[in-house]
Amino acid sequence: MTIAYWCVFAAAILPYIFTAIAKIGAPGFSNRRVRECQDKLEGWRKRAHWAHQNGHEAFPPFAAGVIIAHLVGAKQQTIDILAVTFVVFRIVYGICYLTDKPTLRSLAWAVPFISMIALFFIG
Repeated sequence: MTIAYWCVFAAAILPYIFTAIAKIGAPGFSNRRVRECQDKLEGWRKRAHWAHQNGHEAFPPFAAGVIIAHLVGAKQQTIDILAVTFVVFRIVYGICYLTDKPTLRSLAWAVPFISMIALFFIG
């Protein structure tokens, strides 16, 4: 399996890490009414939940970009670099969300977005 495919796996798992951060130890959290409890989260836990949601939004085009880049025969090293960049900056994005750094978060969002777009055009 290529590094880029491993990055697809990492990007698929990442949102669940952020939701675990949001939920584990949250006061009054009930797994019976998860969505209700998530709506009541505050502070960094609420932002971790938002990072979770955004991770699910970012995943499909990234995964498609990696697969398409492979299918059109793009240079493997380039695909891998773009995929690793995507994952690393998605982690940075999540950390910026948790620590309430909105300007840095926007910059950290832009890098993986550009990486994802590039995957569609490198072949």
